[in-house]
Amino acid sequence: MSDGRAVAGPDGLPRCPWGLSAEDYVAYHDEEWGRPVHGDDALFERLCLEAFQSGLSWITILRRREGFRKAFAGFRIAEVARFTDTDRERLLADERIIRNRAKIDATLANAKVLAEWEPGELDALIWSYAPDPATRPAPAATGEVPAVTDESTALSKALKQRGLRFIGPTTAYALMQACGLVDDHVAGCFARGAGR
Repeated sequence: MSDGRAVAGPDGLPRCPWGLSAEDYVAYHDEEWGRPVHGDDALFERLCLEAFQSGLSWITILRRREGFRKAFAGFRIAEVARFTDTDRERLLADERIIRNRAKIDATLANAKVLAEWEPGELDALIWSYAPDPATRPAPAATGEVPAVTDESTALSKALKQRGLRFIGPTTAYALMQACGLVDDHVAGCFARGAGR
């Protein structure tokens, strides 16, 4: 049983224990999680997927990600902002995604808000909340990784003040982890520092 510290995988590489907990997690852990993500559409996708993950396991979302991308026009903000009530009904019936009315409505509403922003504005706003890496030592084990931080609380508040929905402090922190604003790979994990 893991104590939350880095664990050697079948290939001998030490990883965060969750990165070995399901086959689908390995590539996500190794190649994506914690690596910097930039671009408004790319960050919109992560924002949406983290919101859909709320109350569910990330593996559920990860296994449906391609379905989400197809259903939401590749998460291109300008296209999703033009979705109509017909699109909303289509999404509510789409078995490839999580058919949660509140989360679908929030995604459509958020796209409409973001379509009014200047190009690069979402990227700049999100990244302005990245803490100084020097102030964040590597967690020795997953139990040391927080669920919420002062920065994620502030980011959530800033996004809500700008009209975005379904982005609480916990969701904001998951976004920060996934998009490389923070590096929460545990000490000894081969992927720690890979995105910097």
